Amino acid sequence: MKPNLLDLDAAQLTGFFAEIGEKPFRAKQLLRWMHQRGEADFSNMSDLAKSLREKLAASAVIDAPRIVSDATAADGTRKWLIDVGNGNAVESVFIPETDRGTLCVSSQAGCALDCKFCSTGKQGFNRNLSTAEIIGQLWIASRALERDAAGIPDATDAARAPGASPKGERIISNVVMMGMGEPLANFDNVVAAMRLMLDDNAYGLSRRRVTLSTAGIVPAIDRLREACPVALAVSLHAPNDALRDVLVPINRKYPLAELLAACQRYLDKAPRDFVTFEYVMLDGVNDGAEHARQLLALVREVPCKFNLIPFNPFPNSGFKRSPREAIRRFAEILISAGLVVTTRKTRGDDIDAACGQLAGRVDDKTRRTRRVVEIQPC
Repeated sequence: MKPNLLDLDAAQLTGFFAEIGEKPFRAKQLLRWMHQRGEADFSNMSDLAKSLREKLAASAVIDAPRIVSDATAADGTRKWLIDVGNGNAVESVFIPETDRGTLCVSSQAGCALDCKFCSTGKQGFNRNLSTAEIIGQLWIASRALERDAAGIPDATDAARAPGASPKGERIISNVVMMGMGEPLANFDNVVAAMRLMLDDNAYGLSRRRVTLSTAGIVPAIDRLREACPVALAVSLHAPNDALRDVLVPINRKYPLAELLAACQRYLDKAPRDFVTFEYVMLDGVNDGAEHARQLLALVREVPCKFNLIPFNPFPNSGFKRSPREAIRRFAEILISAGLVVTTRKTRGDDIDAACGQLAGRVDDKTRRTRRVVEIQPC
């Protein structure tokens, strides 16, 4: 089978060219064609010698995943369902805002972590996505958004930056690894994809504008610190181990003390001087004043900000969204102690594109028992 060049970051692509007897600078040329110009046809790569184009066509492919569906919400949020083979499909979401455009990218078909409030987790797990399937989501979104902005059926302006409008503004300015799956459970492929996001010959994003969200796989946080430090978000969701053991089962293996110590270590090389803690607001479960005070004690040594996420319902979740007033009171307790707190806007819920709702289509290999767990507030 011919290698898919979307699977390769700059170093790997340089190695590929060495294997076929070509100079290393060819890797930069090909990266620009694939990622900045969205080109998948070697014959259109005009600054490559015809003999090289023919050699590439004979020895490799550029094969992005296939789009199953493409839906746009009333607020402009756009969701793609992307076929990743064998009956599996993943979702990626573009969220347009006044000052940025954020693409939420999936890393696995399903998720094995089984967080109780997450629609993806209810589907079980099939497999890790390849680098091509991860970066392919950015490749697809960049091409689609550029075509729409230009009002043309295909992207033809080779001088345009990836995901840029005809006026030159970048459409996708931020990428968050917050879609389906646990990114650090697919470490090597996710890191290769993020290196492409950061590469000036590919998407050229800054480390501050690429965020990886994890439920807390501590050894992998330490690996990421050395391999590819980007902005870090941690799915916290509970202020104590007893509650987090139930809501986020990976906590039983890596409890809060270990997780917060890893966050401290990560900040030594992080592009931001804080960690973002994500906290989904569940009515009567984790949203009380005492929970907020426990959080203050928990994170007092970690430079951080909090992103409070109103729970987005899905069928048979067993949870309800915290009332607006409860979220406001919870935020006030944190803010009064000097923490930076934001409350995430619910976007794209009319197309099930809101946080926690991504489900895609997963052929579950875990044979996980489907059940709704009743959780008592502590």
